[in-house]
Amino acid sequence: MKNVLIIGSTGQIGSELTLELRKRYPKGNIVAGYIPGAKPQGELLESGPSAIVDITSEQQIAEAVSRYSIDTIYNLAALLSAVAEAKPLLAWNIGIGGLFNVLEVARTMHCAVFTPSSIGAFGPDAPKNKTPQDTVRTPHTMYGVTKVTGELLSDYYFRRYEVDTRSVRFPGLISYVAPPGGGTTDYAVDIFYSAVKGEKFICPIAAGTFMDMMYMPDGVHAAIQLMEADPSRLKHRNAFNVTSMSFDPEIIYRRIKKYVPGFEMEYDVDPLRQKIAESWPNSLDDTCAREEWGWNPVYDLDMMTGDMLEKLTEKMKKAR
Repeated sequence: MKNVLIIGSTGQIGSELTLELRKRYPKGNIVAGYIPGAKPQGELLESGPSAIVDITSEQQIAEAVSRYSIDTIYNLAALLSAVAEAKPLLAWNIGIGGLFNVLEVARTMHCAVFTPSSIGAFGPDAPKNKTPQDTVRTPHTMYGVTKVTGELLSDYYFRRYEVDTRSVRFPGLISYVAPPGGGTTDYAVDIFYSAVKGEKFICPIAAGTFMDMMYMPDGVHAAIQLMEADPSRLKHRNAFNVTSMSFDPEIIYRRIKKYVPGFEMEYDVDPLRQKIAESWPNSLDDTCAREEWGWNPVYDLDMMTGDMLEKLTEKMKKAR
C-alpha cells in the first residue's frame, strides 16, 4: 500500500482505520472518502486529505483514485444489520451496487480492494460453535445476503480479472470512538455508555445469546495486516474468519460490574435483533487467518472492558 482511499471514512470502522493508517504511512497518502453530510471532523479532517466519494457513483470513485494516485481501496460503505432489514433495497444498492462500482474502478485502474464481510454471512444452517472457514452460508437477512454476495463477487473479480481483493468476516466490533450505527451486536457498545453514565442498561438481546465480538483496535489491525500480507500465502481471500472473544449479555454485564459495582441491567428483547442474533454463529474458527497471514488478536474480554470504560469515561468528560 502506498496511496489509500477509505470509502466510508467517518463510519464506525473508517474513523479509526483512517487515523491508524495515517500513523503507519505518510499522512498525505491516506485519503478520507466521505458522503455529503458526513464530512470528517477534528483530527480526522485535519490530519490528511479528504474527498467526497459516494460509493453509488463510479465516476466519483474513479476521480478520487486518479487524483490521489490510489493503489488500495478500503470499501467500508454499508448499512448495518437492523437498518438493512428496514431498508433492504438501499442495503443492496450500497452493499452490492457500490461494491460493483469499486471493483470496476479497481479493475481498470489497478487497485487492491478490502471490503469487510461479517458473521452475518452465516445463517442458521451453519455450525453454531467454532463455525469453520469453509461451510454453508445461507443467511436469512438482507445484511447477510449482501455480505455473501460481496464475498462471491470479490472472489470473481480476483479469479476473472486478477483484482487483488481481500476481506475478513468481522464479528461485532466494540468501540468508544464512533457511536453505534444500528447493528445487532451494538448492545455490546451501548452497555458501556450506560455504565459510564450511571444509567440502568435495557438490553435488547436475550440472556444466553452468544455472539463473537472484537475490540476495535484489533479489528483495525486485522484489516491492515491482511492488506499488508504476502499474497502468495493466501489460500483464501474473501473472506477470512477472525475473532477474539465470544460472550452473551450476562457475561459482559458481570464483567462491567467488577469495575462499576452499582451498575444495573434489565431485559427488553427486540424481536428483530434477537431473531438476527440467533441466526448467527456463537463463535468462529479463525485458524485459516492465523495460519495464512499470522492473525492474532491482542485484546480479550478483561483487557477490552477495562480499556473501554477508561477511554469512554475520558471521552464523556471532555464532551461536558
